[in-house]
Amino acid sequence: MTVLLNLLFLMIAATGASVVLIREPRRQVFAIALNGLVLTLLFTALQAPDVALSELAVGTAAVPLLFMIVLSAVRTAEPGQDTQSGEDA
Repeated sequence: MTVLLNLLFLMIAATGASVVLIREPRRQVFAIALNGLVLTLLFTALQAPDVALSELAVGTAAVPLLFMIVLSAVRTAEPGQDTQSGEDA
């Protein structure tokens, strides 16, 4: 069990670092979902099924889904494009 926990802790460190280091927002959302999935596995290994189910629902599904909805709703302008008049600069 100790080997499994150590492996999960390393995976959490790796996925947490990837969330911070990834600069593209859409890829960062997938990294957040992956981090939530690894945390779900850790909570399951630690015999906390209620916390694992909550993390699965919220950290792996709900929050990344909300971030993806917000990212698709936000309109980004191309560099060099004037957003006030709608014409190219």
